[in-house]
Amino acid sequence: MTPTDENEIELERRIDDIVSQGPSGAFAVAGVATAIVVAMFFIFYFVVYLPRGTVQ
Repeated sequence: MTPTDENEIELERRIDDIVSQGPSGAFAVAGVATAIVVAMFFIFYFVVYLPRGTVQ
């Protein structure tokens, strides 16, 4: 094997290790985005909708 082949094999092994850990970062970003949307809903509900009372 040439040094380039060994480097490529090491790179492939490192990539496989990273991919096997799963998409934890993507789940974290999705969770934060969902939390922001839910917080915005509750803020709107309590600050804008409830103070208006019933519409006649």
